[in-house]
Amino acid sequence: MKTFTEYLWFETKKARELVRITDTVEALVQKCGVKEGMALVSAMHITAGVFVNDNEPGLWEDIWQWLEKLAPFDKDYQHHHTGEDNGDAHLKSLLIHHQVIVPITSGALDLGTWQQIFYAEFDGRRRKRVIVKIMGE
Repeated sequence: MKTFTEYLWFETKKARELVRITDTVEALVQKCGVKEGMALVSAMHITAGVFVNDNEPGLWEDIWQWLEKLAPFDKDYQHHHTGEDNGDAHLKSLLIHHQVIVPITSGALDLGTWQQIFYAEFDGRRRKRVIVKIMGE
């Protein structure tokens, strides 16, 4: 079995941002030459996430609104008593989750018709990374 690891680095201009990374992950699949296997894409920070969904701006706005309802920015979280101010970002990350596994079939990501891979930043404006680990034959 082949394995391949690469790190993607992000430093978003805004605290909260979505970045479509499907093409970047697909290029890594091509680079490593795995024909059948899996690609793990995982945010390596506790205030960011990775998810698969539709590449449609109206849906992105729905996702942001849903997350804000469940974990509002201005809430007085216990975490804030430690000197931090990003309690909501930690909770949003839990809701989105930090990683996805995408199948690779015939040398390409095997995503559904509308599926795309996104990096979700909840506490940005500083350098963060995502690991892409590709495994297979």
